[in-house]
Amino acid sequence: MKIPEFSTLRDLFTYSTTNFKNNTCFSYVNGDSYTYGEFGTKTEEISEVLTKYGISSGDKVAILSQNMPNWPVAYFATTAYGRVVVPMLPDFSEHEIRNVIEHSESKALFVSKRLIYKVGKDLLDKMEVVICTDDNQVIRANESAVKGEIKIPQEEDLASIIYTSGTTGNSKGVMLTQRNLSKHLYAASLLRPGYEWDIWLSLLPLSHTLECSLCMMLPMVSGSSVYYIEKAPTPTILLKALKDVRPTTILSVPMIIEKIYKNTIYPKFNSSPIVKAIYKTTLGRKLLHKVAGKKLMETFGGRLRFFGIGGAKLDGVVERFLYEAKFPYAIGYGLTETSPLLAGAIPDNVKWQSTGPAVHGVTLRIDNPNPETGEGEIVAKGPNIMPGYYKNPDATEQAFTKDGWFRTKDLGIIDQEGRLYIKGRLTNMILGPSGENIYPEEIESVINGHAMVAESVVTQSKGKLIARVHLNPDKLKALKEATDEAIAAYYEKKEQLVKSFENKKEEFAKTKDELVNSYEEKKEELIQSYDEKRDEFVKAFNEKIEQIKKEISEYVNTRVNKFSKIAAVEDHPEQFEKTATHKIKRYKYTEKQ
Repeated sequence: MKIPEFSTLRDLFTYSTTNFKNNTCFSYVNGDSYTYGEFGTKTEEISEVLTKYGISSGDKVAILSQNMPNWPVAYFATTAYGRVVVPMLPDFSEHEIRNVIEHSESKALFVSKRLIYKVGKDLLDKMEVVICTDDNQVIRANESAVKGEIKIPQEEDLASIIYTSGTTGNSKGVMLTQRNLSKHLYAASLLRPGYEWDIWLSLLPLSHTLECSLCMMLPMVSGSSVYYIEKAPTPTILLKALKDVRPTTILSVPMIIEKIYKNTIYPKFNSSPIVKAIYKTTLGRKLLHKVAGKKLMETFGGRLRFFGIGGAKLDGVVERFLYEAKFPYAIGYGLTETSPLLAGAIPDNVKWQSTGPAVHGVTLRIDNPNPETGEGEIVAKGPNIMPGYYKNPDATEQAFTKDGWFRTKDLGIIDQEGRLYIKGRLTNMILGPSGENIYPEEIESVINGHAMVAESVVTQSKGKLIARVHLNPDKLKALKEATDEAIAAYYEKKEQLVKSFENKKEEFAKTKDELVNSYEEKKEELIQSYDEKRDEFVKAFNEKIEQIKKEISEYVNTRVNKFSKIAAVEDHPEQFEKTATHKIKRYKYTEKQ
């Protein structure tokens, strides 16, 4: 099968809307949809609206919307006509949205009804035109605007500015050209060719490069269908969507499949002493994994052929399960700055904990490798790599080596077969007391394997490794409910006895005062004894938490090397704040050394 190669996103738009007119293009699950022909017509109409209100080629157009069929309409009404799209993540704060719109100098805005409250009225009033993504209706417009000028986009023209909200907290505008995105698309198509019968289920925000490039543009190359979930994808809604759509392709971040494994699959391997004993053997584990894999495939609709994972490191235990379960997963690696794919694999050639080799057109190199381990910073060259950060020449200069290679700031190694292995983030690496390179992500992977742990962050404090742990809320809830029930039972009994004392008091009210006082004293003693009992329950609960933390510490320290052992486990009651791809914003939890 010949893979088409495009020079610009307009080429992609024209190709797909011409060759696949009658195929379903973008659709809600069991809702409104576009064929490729309808998508082309609507996109042209919306582009004309932008032109009418003075939005020319080269002008910036922002998008603030949850996923829906009209999101791609907004994107291509912008980029296919030489304008520059500025996607914003739905979970951006009002402050972040203001910064993005003002810094990018966006003149037009596509916004959904659900998110328009985040845009200040003064910003809306400054826009030449504001269009609602829900129904493509103009919310406000400058009626006196001079009609815009449209030019056919060229390869080197800017297509998109994507403001990252990364784990370092430094949001920058990544500039991607028409050529960057087109060349990336060709490489992705060679890696994983699509077919007209492919059905994609979109889970990640389209404003993120991973979903935009690989779950919106890539299906267009083959005339595939993409489905969006209209409501927030709770487990119940997601399961129904999987059943209704029966997708062949899904892109995900590790957290989704890790949660499924930890909360649904792994507990069954410990459901009885017999199953647990079988699971401890290599043959038994593989057999149980294979059985669980078949059930997991049924859960995903039964015809999944590609489950792509990216955005963060996949837990090794979970990956071993996916591999032995014959689940059609594959891992990719990249950054917003690289459109995003740098390396990737397909289900037929995955290798445990590897992201696969560099994709077509990309060259990877390890800079300043450790002579003993071979680990060093991953740097890259390729046509998919950004020209720089918008209006930020200093950051752009720092992003490239002196000989022009893009610095990923990730640490890794490349094996003899050219496969890339990610070790950790350069900025996250901790220097041990004897100069050892400690990668907190690897320690966290072990910590997160403990049944009581939901997620964790390893940091250094006063020269010692500290693990901040968010305990599994479901298991913690069961423990807390048992404690609360015990307290409630004691208090109920206490109330009954107090009431009994009050009744007795009434009976003896006519007797001597000292007898009544005696009962009063006994009642107070009773109340005090039950309050003390409650305190005992709370103390026991807290002691149980401390015991769990001790168990976690022992669990980890028997599984890591001597300089990666943790000195203490700290309970973190709330979930850690995360980026769009569910990576923890580490800078919020790391002490400055």
